[in-house]
Amino acid sequence: MRTERVGFALCGSFCTHEKALTALKRLTEEYETVIPIVSENAAFTDTRFGTSDALLEQLEELTGHEVLYDIPSVEPLGPKGMIDVLVIAPCTGNTLAKLAHGITDTAVTMAAKSHLRCGRPVVIAFSTNDGLSASAKNIGELLNRKHYYFVPFGQDDPEKKPASLAADFELIEKTVEAALEGKQLQPLLLK
Repeated sequence: MRTERVGFALCGSFCTHEKALTALKRLTEEYETVIPIVSENAAFTDTRFGTSDALLEQLEELTGHEVLYDIPSVEPLGPKGMIDVLVIAPCTGNTLAKLAHGITDTAVTMAAKSHLRCGRPVVIAFSTNDGLSASAKNIGELLNRKHYYFVPFGQDDPEKKPASLAADFELIEKTVEAALEGKQLQPLLLK
């Protein structure tokens, strides 16, 4: 088991939660400590993909840690050095925009800000229907910033959703390993 501590944050791209939970399970098998974090939308919104209570229970069961879901609970992550790498999966277009513009108004954006203040890596596994339109500039902004690492991504449904982009959630572990070494996993763009 690896001793680096992982923060794993989920945003409200509810249709990708199953993929994120599968990646989280793999991380818990590889890393001793994985701390679950969710946005307020993920923590309190029931959808056709499941209830928020079931999501929180599953996160706690997988990680053995209480889920952090508000700003006060995640703010100490950076100053106290509680994690070595933060994964945001799924990262929505909304969260991408907030990170790109320095807006800290959710548990996930505060976790990133707190963690980044110490120069530690943030791994982004985004899923957004406007990756090749409105969110493109935010992706570009974060690609140019230190300490942000992207899970390789591509178009998830070019015929039906031509502007949509999604990370390959099966590459989260490899991206985390590379980010801990200060490297971006390549190739970044998938076919």
